[in-house]
Amino acid sequence: MKTVIMFITSWCPYCKQAFSFMEEVKKENPKYEDIEIKIVDEEREPDIAKQYDYYYVPTYYVDGVKVHEGVPSKDIVRKVFEKACS
Repeated sequence: MKTVIMFITSWCPYCKQAFSFMEEVKKENPKYEDIEIKIVDEEREPDIAKQYDYYYVPTYYVDGVKVHEGVPSKDIVRKVFEKACS
């Protein structure tokens, strides 16, 4: 299983929405429970954030490849998790 890196900010409403979607998707499919998700708050960890090429949060990287950037949906979260499982 590949590690997911998720870039967020604490004040972003879409990041909060993404966390909700992630919980829902994990409840729907227990195989996603074991996915390691490294949360990087770009304001608290700017040195890490600067190493990646993105503009909007939330942004998901799987195995070093950007999978999604910006407004999330439940379907997008599912696709991110599927990439992590493949």
